[in-house]
Amino acid sequence: MEDLSAFFPDADTFFPRNLPVGLTFDDISLATRYTEILPRDANLSVSLSPSLHLQIPILSSDMDTVTESRMAIRMALNGGLGLIHYNMTDEAQIKEVARVKNHIHGFIREPIKVMANQTIGEVLDRITRKDFGFRTFPVVDEQNRLLGLLSSSTVKERYRERSVLEAMTPRSEVYTLPVSAIKDHPIEVADKFFSEHIGIHKLLIVDDQERLCGLFTLSDIERIEDEATRIVKPARDERFRLVCGAAIGSHRKADGSLDADRIINHVGRLVEEGVDAIAVSTAHGFSKGVGDTVKLIRGQFQDLTIVAGNVTSADGVEFLAKAGANCIKIGQGPGSICTTRVVAGVGIPQMTALYVASRQAAKEGVTILADGGITKSGDMVKALTLADGLICGGLLAGCDEAPGRIMEINGKLYKQYRGMGSREAMKDGSAARYGHDKKDAVAKAAPEGIEALKEAAGPLDVVLRELIGGIQSGMGYLGAADLKTLKVNARYIRVSPAGQKEAAPHDVITVKTTPNNSSE
Repeated sequence: MEDLSAFFPDADTFFPRNLPVGLTFDDISLATRYTEILPRDANLSVSLSPSLHLQIPILSSDMDTVTESRMAIRMALNGGLGLIHYNMTDEAQIKEVARVKNHIHGFIREPIKVMANQTIGEVLDRITRKDFGFRTFPVVDEQNRLLGLLSSSTVKERYRERSVLEAMTPRSEVYTLPVSAIKDHPIEVADKFFSEHIGIHKLLIVDDQERLCGLFTLSDIERIEDEATRIVKPARDERFRLVCGAAIGSHRKADGSLDADRIINHVGRLVEEGVDAIAVSTAHGFSKGVGDTVKLIRGQFQDLTIVAGNVTSADGVEFLAKAGANCIKIGQGPGSICTTRVVAGVGIPQMTALYVASRQAAKEGVTILADGGITKSGDMVKALTLADGLICGGLLAGCDEAPGRIMEINGKLYKQYRGMGSREAMKDGSAARYGHDKKDAVAKAAPEGIEALKEAAGPLDVVLRELIGGIQSGMGYLGAADLKTLKVNARYIRVSPAGQKEAAPHDVITVKTTPNNSSE
């Protein structure tokens, strides 16, 4: 009798069998397998390096209309990782990373402060102007020395003409701890303090000269305790800070040589802020400049997680792994706003590229990330049968937390989204990513990306919840309790154009859809 299992082969049979055709997500479908698990029980955690562990295998892309600190914070709170883009000054990027690393629930390292000589009216105007969601402020002098605490109960219109000095609780009545007391275990110390002091909701931290160093809030400490009951927990480092990554370029001097001093100094400062991963991001990672940059960073920072890319071949993976990368980005040209394949005529369809890269990565002992072309959770499931994680740009660009500018067109809200190879993005600093100089971005460089709009998608939490649910559904169909088993259980079949049409909603008038199941 014919072996019917041959109809649905594993990856090592399926992809070589389809040579020389390159396949992408819609070209294939996965065969269901026997299962004993419920989708909600599927474990999505992954380790991208010995020191970087995530609760979900999703990273937000290092694009200037996708990831800055606000996106990175929400990504980490949902168990993933945000890669801060580098289309900004080095100093600005360091501050973005610091905002994420210092966003420990309960501890605010740089609280908003007021001065004693201000009026309550000035404080109220600032709250309105900045849209603050709180009304309690530490009061400091010109040297940042703590003078007292302005409580929300006194920040009212009826006291508009009164001074902060009159309204504040004086220093002698404000609860504080020295910064040395929270050095090793800040959350545990604060939790113990609030348990011992009934009715106190704020704890200020000062140094030995009474200068304000930070602020704990009871509400955020209690949120941390609630994390223990969550199915998907935030991604945190060993010091309980949110994880965060940052992208850098292979910066060069005027003579074309690698600017080693700038790279090492910048990465060093990012490491001081606690960055968990550095991504050396270029369109062509299989290049001397990227290899030299990875070697340079690895030589100075032995334990730092280094992500490098992008490549689409086994040779490219081997090259970056031997240079010192822990995790390698796979994808050239599959992104919705990327035109590399049109402009330069290069690139491999994503599933074929992931297969080749995954086999070499296993030999090298490194992990890989599927970067680009993912438009729905079904694509994520397919990618994760070969990759260790996913980088998402377009799927997240419409979220509230993305930094893109909001526009209203015919009553609908959209957010700006552009490829890092678009002319405007290269003018703003990403030209080096595509092997060009910033000053030549307008006159000489051929853009490899476009500027576009994404329909506003709402909060990241909601979008990720739907995507994670889709991944877990796929794992349930394949009988995979975790991502490692998903790779083992995956069986593939190639889909005809008619099969692709059959897979999507058809022969109906669509009334309502979501970004995850839209045919657009």
